[in-house]
Amino acid sequence: MFRIVIIDDHELVRTGFRMILEQQPDIDVVGEASDGEQGLALIKQLKPDLALVDVHMPGVSGIEVTERVRKLKLKTRIVIVTMVSESPIPRRLLEAGASGYITKSCAAAELLKAVRQVADGRRYLASGIAEAMALSAIDGSDQSPFENLSARELEVALLLARGQPMQLIAEKLSLSAKTVATYKYRLFDKLEIDNSVTLAHMAGLHGLMDAKGTR
Repeated sequence: MFRIVIIDDHELVRTGFRMILEQQPDIDVVGEASDGEQGLALIKQLKPDLALVDVHMPGVSGIEVTERVRKLKLKTRIVIVTMVSESPIPRRLLEAGASGYITKSCAAAELLKAVRQVADGRRYLASGIAEAMALSAIDGSDQSPFENLSARELEVALLLARGQPMQLIAEKLSLSAKTVATYKYRLFDKLEIDNSVTLAHMAGLHGLMDAKGTR
């Protein structure tokens, strides 16, 4: 029996995960959190074997949760669950210390396979991601301009690319509008662009958004 916490800001997602996981005799869902800060507190308190963590959450992001768990040397293994399936997000999360990466569109069987494999001490990457990363490394196409962004800059970039206004981004990430503006200036400078339309186009070209710009 291994213990899991679910950290996601969407209640329906948490409910769906819990329903799938609780049907398994070897899995015990011991807690849920709706944001990264609560999730970190839950991990520290309950010391679960594994945590399912969404990337984009208000305040503390999934990337930051992963990094903090590693820095605190907690034994909880992190499985990231998100709609984004292309580099640089997976690469960034693996660097941060995530043990697993699956998309929210995966089948229940893959979710269970991922959590069991990670709980067993191994790493799990969603179907196709490992192959795509390996191929990109071979042909040099992994040199995405988004690789140069920090974790928070990457989050702000994806929200801007989806057309979200600065104030809404500030509220979503629990940041001041001034701080978001600073991140925007920095990421535009690193990407050598000057507007959000170009950013959205670039994000689409590098597989960070689908045709509708959703995560």
